[in-house]
Amino acid sequence: MNKVSERVQSVFKTQSQHKWVNKASTAEQRLAKLQKMKDAIQAREDDVVKAMHLDLRRDEEGARGEVTSIYGEIDHAFADLAQWMEPVEADPTPFIGSKARIMPEARGIVLLFSPWNYPFALLFQPLASIIAAGNCAMVKPNELAPNISKLAAEIINDVFDEKDVAVFEGGVDLANELLELPMDHIFFTGSPAVGKIVMGAAAKNLTSVTLELGGKNPVIIDRTADLADAAGKIAAFRNLNNGQVCLCPENIWVPEEMAQDFIAAAQGTFQALFYKDGALNPDANGKMIDERNFQRVKNYIDDAREKGANIVCGGDTDSDLLSIHPTIMTDVPANAIIMGEETFGPILNIFTYKDADEAITSIQQQSKPLALYVFTTDDDFVESVLAKTSSGGVTVNNCLLHVAVPGLPFGGVNGSGIGAYHGKFGFQELSHQRSVLAM
Repeated sequence: MNKVSERVQSVFKTQSQHKWVNKASTAEQRLAKLQKMKDAIQAREDDVVKAMHLDLRRDEEGARGEVTSIYGEIDHAFADLAQWMEPVEADPTPFIGSKARIMPEARGIVLLFSPWNYPFALLFQPLASIIAAGNCAMVKPNELAPNISKLAAEIINDVFDEKDVAVFEGGVDLANELLELPMDHIFFTGSPAVGKIVMGAAAKNLTSVTLELGGKNPVIIDRTADLADAAGKIAAFRNLNNGQVCLCPENIWVPEEMAQDFIAAAQGTFQALFYKDGALNPDANGKMIDERNFQRVKNYIDDAREKGANIVCGGDTDSDLLSIHPTIMTDVPANAIIMGEETFGPILNIFTYKDADEAITSIQQQSKPLALYVFTTDDDFVESVLAKTSSGGVTVNNCLLHVAVPGLPFGGVNGSGIGAYHGKFGFQELSHQRSVLAM
């Protein structure tokens, strides 16, 4: 058992008492906290851009886009929180003449772990849902993005009293300390491997969890698809944040007679977006978060090559810049390490099919992914794929964009996650639906 520090214990004790105050708070009180948080983020937005570039070599547009997603989450709560908090009447049968209702109530103390790939948005977006639902929070930013961790801690300390939201900076030892406590809920975004550790720790206290994980997101390209459009979008999104995005497309299924045209179009997109005068543009490409992850992805490429995979383009690495070149591989053997791991790097694996059921059967045999992408002009093809597969979410004729719709829940299924959030779904995820019968 890990020793829990005096400060962690003290904050937990304080929040254990204060959570009842927050539970009874009004929509106006919760929105006041969210407004203060939004104001503080807006005041430090330039600092976020700088910190994001230091940690991930993220460009300004990408950094500000991450911040904008937080504003959208808060604005959505401003529009609808009062309605979300209203009890819902239920049918009291068999007790005719009585009244039944479902009341959303705060879970209590929520432990929030943020990831390193989108270290700012994926801290403050779920925190907005936690606050909107009337909870207290104990927050640990990700230590692999140290500049964002420091900045996020400063913002939280400026905005909140520790009895409402407390922030703790540190590494694995601190995370293990926090997991020792009997939290009311844990919200974790990260890898499936660490998600299993979090879930195991939660089980000791019967703590509920939201796990936002990942997987090997497949793409099926139909013969009716606009191939150039599909290849351009897939190549651009695959290399977003140097491939370090849980929603990036990874395993591409394309009709065998269209494969070479797809590869050529994807290579053209790589060259246009990430190269300058034939050389990799490191500012456009981004970087791997650290040396360990750089070596991990490099090893995937080296291992696949040694086992017979064909490196169509890319495969090069730059250890000084921690950059992996956009890479396309074909003929990847089943025993390659990359086939069993979420890559989290800029590699496209291309597979071909004669009949779409070949692709569907392969997808069915994998762990359920966080996202699935379909490119087609045939609505019946879409419905067939949806009927025969399972994933956290789906975007048709594009990638990732379902995550930007606040009216859709975002989350995984089984190996790619448990629970979902964004907008009303975040409020519901961080609330307990309490049944009340009045006779």
